[in-house]
Amino acid sequence: MHKAVKWVLVIAGSFVLLMVIAVIVLPMVVDVEKYKPQIEAQVAKATGRTFKLGGELKASVFPWIGVRLSDLHLGNPSGFQEADFVAVESFEVRVKLIPLLSRNIEVKRFVMNRPKIVLEKRKDGKGSWEGLGQPAQKPPAQVKEAPAQASTGELPIKGLRVDEFAITNGLIVWLDQASGARKEVKDIDLVLTDLSLDKPIGIAFSALADQKPVNLDGTIGPLGAQPGKSPLPLELALRLLGELDVQLTGRIDPSKAPAEIDLAVNVAQFSPRKIMAQLGQELPIAPADTRVLDAVAVSLRLKGTPQNLVVSDGKLKLDDSQATFSAQASEFDKPNLKLDLNLDAIDLDRYLPPPSKAEAKADTPTQSPADPAAKKTDYSQLRRLVLDARVKAGELKVKKARMQNIEVRVSARNGVIQMDPLKLDLYQGAIAGKAAVNVQKDQPATSVQMTLNGVQAGQLIKDLMAKELIEGALAADIDLNFSGDAPDLIRRTLGGSGDLRFNDGAIVGIDLASMVRNVQTAFGLGQHPSEKPRTDFAELRLPFTITSGLFKTDASKLNSPLMRVLASGSADLAKETLDFRVEPKFVATIKGQGDTAQQRSGIVVPVLVSGSFASPKFKPDLQAMLQQQLDQPLPDKETLKKMVPSSKEITPEKLQEGVKGLLKGFGSQ
Repeated sequence: MHKAVKWVLVIAGSFVLLMVIAVIVLPMVVDVEKYKPQIEAQVAKATGRTFKLGGELKASVFPWIGVRLSDLHLGNPSGFQEADFVAVESFEVRVKLIPLLSRNIEVKRFVMNRPKIVLEKRKDGKGSWEGLGQPAQKPPAQVKEAPAQASTGELPIKGLRVDEFAITNGLIVWLDQASGARKEVKDIDLVLTDLSLDKPIGIAFSALADQKPVNLDGTIGPLGAQPGKSPLPLELALRLLGELDVQLTGRIDPSKAPAEIDLAVNVAQFSPRKIMAQLGQELPIAPADTRVLDAVAVSLRLKGTPQNLVVSDGKLKLDDSQATFSAQASEFDKPNLKLDLNLDAIDLDRYLPPPSKAEAKADTPTQSPADPAAKKTDYSQLRRLVLDARVKAGELKVKKARMQNIEVRVSARNGVIQMDPLKLDLYQGAIAGKAAVNVQKDQPATSVQMTLNGVQAGQLIKDLMAKELIEGALAADIDLNFSGDAPDLIRRTLGGSGDLRFNDGAIVGIDLASMVRNVQTAFGLGQHPSEKPRTDFAELRLPFTITSGLFKTDASKLNSPLMRVLASGSADLAKETLDFRVEPKFVATIKGQGDTAQQRSGIVVPVLVSGSFASPKFKPDLQAMLQQQLDQPLPDKETLKKMVPSSKEITPEKLQEGVKGLLKGFGSQ
C-alpha cells in the first residue's frame, strides 16, 4: 500500500512537472504565426468585416497567459472613403494562469496603443458602424431547442484585479460625406487604477476635441460582487476647454428598471463668452451690454430615471442676478414640465439685442399687408406641451420699464397656454391680470384681461417710450382679444373693451385751454414757451370698445377747474386712420375731479381730428362754435378774434406740425 501511494505521488508529480515544462517551452517551439489566418477568418466571420493582423503575433503561457498583437485592421464595408473602421497600432494583455483555476482573474497588463476609430456617414445616410457583428448567415437548420435554464445573475468569476489598464494616443474621427464635415477627438488617454470588484475604480481621461481640451477624473464603484445588482457610487470631475468645471457626486442604481440616478451637480462659475470664443462661435443672442454672460454658475440635485427627472435645490448665478429653482421633466415626447423659479433681480435690457438703426429711426409702424405665401408657424410642439411654471422676481427691468414683486404662473395643456395669475407692482401702482393663448388651430387666439390701479402713467410712458404724453395716477380695466401672430392680422382682429381713468394729471404736448384764447398757442405754433404745452386735469376718463380693429369711444371726458372736455370718435387700427371730435369748454366752476354736474355752461371750441396716425389733421369746428345756444354768453368781437385767429395766421400745415408728434408717439408703440 505504501509503495502504491508512493508511485501515485511520483506519477502525479511528474505529470505536473511535465505540464509546467510544456507551458514554458511550448510558446518557444510552437510557431503561433501560422494561426494568424485562422484568427483573421474567425474575427471576419464574427464581425462581417475584413480583419487583418499585419504585425507580429506573440504569445506566452506561464506564469502569465499573454498575447501581443500589432497593426490590427478591421475594415469598412464598400461605399466608404476610409478603408478601416478600427485600426490599432499595438495591443497587449497578460492574465495570470493559476488564479483562473479558482475563477479569479488577475490581469497584469492591458494596454492598447494608438487605436483609431472612424465613424463615417455616407451621402445616403448609412453609417460605417451599422451592421457590425451581423454577418450574412444561412438560415439555421431546424433543431429542437433545449429547455432554457434559469440564469443565476452571477458573474462566472469570483474576483477581478487589473494592475495596469491603459489606452493611449487614441483617435476618433467623424466624417460626413454629405456635408464634407470632419471632426476629430485625438490624443485620447484613458487610465484605470484599482480596477477590481471591491474597490472604487480610479479614472483619468484626457483628449483634445477639435483642439479643445477635455478632462475627466474621479472614481466609480466599487462594482460589487455582482455588478449591476447594486447602486454604483461615483465622484467625477469634468473639465472642458480649460474653462468649464463640472462636479458630479452621487450614485447610479442599475439594479432598478429603469435605472435610477441620484446626483449632486455643481458647475463652477464660468464665462459663456469665453467658451463661445474658444469654439469660434457667436453667442446665440447679441446682447446690448457686452459685459453680460460673463459669470454663470449652477448647482442642483438630480434624481429619477431617464423617463422622469426631478431637479431640486437648484441655485443659479447669472452675472449680478441670483435665483433658486426646482423642476421636473417627464414624457419627453410632449414634454411634461414643471418649474418653480425665484429670482432676486434682473435687467433684461442688458441681455436683449440693441435696437437696430431702422427701429431707432422709425417713428411710426409700417403697415405691411398680410403675405398669403408667408410660412405659417408650426404650433404642433406647443399643442403637445404640458407645463406648470411658477415664476417670482423681486425686481425686473425690460424696455426701460421697472417692475417689482412679479408673480406669474404659466400653464399649458392641450394647446392652451394660460398665464394666470399675473401680478406685479410698478410706478407706485399695481397690475393684476391673466392671459390665454389657444394654438389648437393654425392661427392662435389670444385673450388678455388686466386691471391697473394707481400706476403713475407719466414716468411709465417716459421710461417705456421715451416720450412725455400724459401724466397722472392711472386706473384701468382692460379686456382684449385677437387672432393670429402677425402684426397686421392682430390689428384687424383686435376686439374688446376697456376703461382708462387718470386722476390729478396732465396731457403733455397740447394745451386745450388755450384753444379758447389762441389756437396757435394751443398747439405750440406761436412763440415757443419755456415749457411744453400741457392740459392739466383733475380727472380724465377714456372708456372704449374695439371691434375688428376699430377703436371707438363715445364718452371720453376730461374735468379740470374752469374747463371740461368731451371727446368721441373712432380710430381704425388696421388702416391707421383717425376720426375724432374734441369739445373743450370753459365753465364757471373750479370743481374738477368728482364734479357731477354734466351740463355746465361755458364756451365750446370743438376740434375735429382726422387724417392718419402718421399725419394727423386738426381743425377747429368754427361753425359749431358760432351756433352755440343763444342763452350762452358769446364773447365780443375782439375776444373772438384772439380766440380764433384768421386763416392767414394758422394753416392746416402749422396745426399738423404742432401736434403730429403727440399722436405719433401713441401710434409708434
